[in-house]
Amino acid sequence: MHSRDYEMEGEELAVRPTIPMNILIVDDEQTTRELCADVAAGCGMKVQTASSAEEGLEILEQFPIDIVLTDLKLPRASGVELLQRVRNLYPQTVVLMLTQYGTIQSAVEAMGMGAKGYVTKPFHVEDLRRELLKVAHVVDLDQENRLLREQLRTRPGFGGLIGMTAKMQRVFKLVEKISQHDYPVLILGESGTGKELVARSIHFSGPRKDKPFIPVDCSALVPTLIESELFGYVKGAFTGAFHAKQGLLEAAQGGTLFLDEIGELPVDLQAKLLRALQEHEIKPVGSTERRPINVRIIAATHRDLEQAIRSGEFRQDLFFRLNVVQVKLPPLRERKSDIPILAASFLEKFSDAKKSALTISNDAMQRLMAYDWPGNVRELENAIERAVALSSGPVLHVADLPSNLIYPSGDRLPEKGELLPLEELERRAILRTLRETGGDKLATARLLGIGKTTLYRKLKLYHMDSAVH
Repeated sequence: MHSRDYEMEGEELAVRPTIPMNILIVDDEQTTRELCADVAAGCGMKVQTASSAEEGLEILEQFPIDIVLTDLKLPRASGVELLQRVRNLYPQTVVLMLTQYGTIQSAVEAMGMGAKGYVTKPFHVEDLRRELLKVAHVVDLDQENRLLREQLRTRPGFGGLIGMTAKMQRVFKLVEKISQHDYPVLILGESGTGKELVARSIHFSGPRKDKPFIPVDCSALVPTLIESELFGYVKGAFTGAFHAKQGLLEAAQGGTLFLDEIGELPVDLQAKLLRALQEHEIKPVGSTERRPINVRIIAATHRDLEQAIRSGEFRQDLFFRLNVVQVKLPPLRERKSDIPILAASFLEKFSDAKKSALTISNDAMQRLMAYDWPGNVRELENAIERAVALSSGPVLHVADLPSNLIYPSGDRLPEKGELLPLEELERRAILRTLRETGGDKLATARLLGIGKTTLYRKLKLYHMDSAVH
C-alpha cells in the first residue's frame, strides 16, 4: 500500500490522498462555490467549478474528475439527476451532496442511489474538509485496488504463485530454471506457504506438462496402506485384493509425482522408495515382477529433515536423493509487503459470489499487515473468504475479519479461568470499544457508560491516546 500523509485535526485524524484528486464543485451560489473551492484546494485537490448540472456534465466530458461535490437543489436539472448521470457515465467518480436542513431526507435518498455522503448547509469549514478527505480516501483505496488487480494480471510468477518481494522473485527465477530439467526437487516451507503451488508450477512449466501431475499427501495415508498406494498390488496380494491396482508411481508415468510431507513417510517405506528412484522400477505388492517407471519426483515438507536424520526418523541417503535442488519458501511474516497483492487476488477470486468488485478499508489492511500469519498464505486466503462472506457492502472493514485479527492478544477478552487486574480489564475494554467504533470517542464513551472527560482521562492514564491509529 502507498504511504499516507496524516494531519492531526483536533481529536480527529485526517488522511490526505496519496495523489492529487480532481474535484468538480457544482453550486448555483457563487459564494458557496468559492468557499468549497478554497476548502478543496486546501486539501490538495485540483478544483473545477460549475453553476449548473449541464455545465458540470460538460466539464466531466473534458476533464478526468475523481469527486463531484454538488448542491442538491440546482436550476433546471437537480443534483439528484446529476448524480444519476455521473453514476451511469462515470461509475468510478464519487459524488458528495450539499443540502439544506429541510432537504436532508432527499440527501439520504441520494445516498441510497450511490452518493457517498452529504454535508448540511450552512456548514463549518472543518466539517466540509473532513468529508472531502473521507471521500478522497475512498477514491484512493479504489485506485489502489485497481492498481493491484492490474499488477496481478501482469505479475511475474507461475501458476497461482503471487509475490513482488525479492524473496519471491528469487523463488520464481529458480522455478523457471529447474522446470526445464528432470532432477528431483525438495521444497521446504511452513504449512500454508504454497509448496504444492510451487510443485505444480515446476511441472506445468516444463516438458512434462502434458503428462500426469499426481499429488500424494504422505501424512494423510494410512501407514499400512502406503506401500500399496505407491507401488500398487496384484490380485490376491492380501485379503480383500480382489482386483489388481496400479500404484501412484506407475500412474504418474511420464509425468510428476509430488510427495507432499515426505517427512511423515515411515522409515521402512523410505528404503523401498529410495530403491525405486535409484533403479527406476517398482515391484507391486504381491508380485515377483518389476516394472519400469519414468517419473519426476518433487517432494515437500515443513519438517527439518536434517534434524529428522539425526534422530533416526529420516534416511540420509533418501534425503540426498531428493535434495538435488532445494526450494525454500519464505513464511508470509517475512514478506508482508506481498499481503496487499495477495489480498487483492483473493478478493478478485471471492468477489464473483457477490457479483461486484470489493475493496479493503485502510484500517482492515493495517490489521492484515500487523498480523504474523502463522498459517501463512492459506490462512490469509481463509480470512479474506470469511470477510467477503460476512461483508454487507463493497468495502471490507475490520469487523468482517476473523476475531484473532480484530482482537490481538493484547486487547482480547480474558479466557475462561484467566484472572487479570481490574485496570487491565478496563484497558482492554476501552481499546476494543474504540476499535469497534472506528476511534469515535463520543460513541466509545456512550457504549462504555462513562463521560467523555472520563474517557480522555483513562486514555491518558493507560497511554492509549493514539491507540486506534
